[in-house]
Amino acid sequence: MILPNKIFLTKGVGVHKEKLSSFEVALRNAGVAPFNLVRVSSIYPPNCKMLSREAGLKYLSPGQILFTVIAEAATNEPNRLIASSIGMAFPKNPDQYGYLSEAHTYGWTEKKTADYAEDLAAEMLATTLGVKFDPEASYDKKRAQWKISKEIVKTRALTQSAEGHKDGLWTTVLAMAVMIH
Repeated sequence: MILPNKIFLTKGVGVHKEKLSSFEVALRNAGVAPFNLVRVSSIYPPNCKMLSREAGLKYLSPGQILFTVIAEAATNEPNRLIASSIGMAFPKNPDQYGYLSEAHTYGWTEKKTADYAEDLAAEMLATTLGVKFDPEASYDKKRAQWKISKEIVKTRALTQSAEGHKDGLWTTVLAMAVMIH
């Protein structure tokens, strides 16, 4: 069984004439280019310790296979606003799993994308925990409902945004949760 016990967040931006190369530059900017990345779904493992990017990278070796949750957006449209975000929701009981979410947006601000990603993760966790809420309610109202339930302890998001390069080069933004076991 592979069960991560540590996790860190990272983000990056890349610009290049080729789309794939702009993704590679974004990975370099995020500090994770020398690893093999496997995309996984959005479960925050029970009893998983959150590390800083710097601390997390110390556990890794070039070429290592990493399980990651990746949010990514790319454009070659000049001045097009793009953003990617990883949202997180942690349950009160650390023996229970939490949720990660990915948001990839076009035309949204970094804050709006972060709020959306955080809301997605909290909503997924709330439904798992049986917390009642109105899915049509505003984000602030839902957040108040989750806090009242005392089941969701904390939510947060890591977001990267950028404007498409003025000359139409590919611009890629990414946000990632990297799991370590």
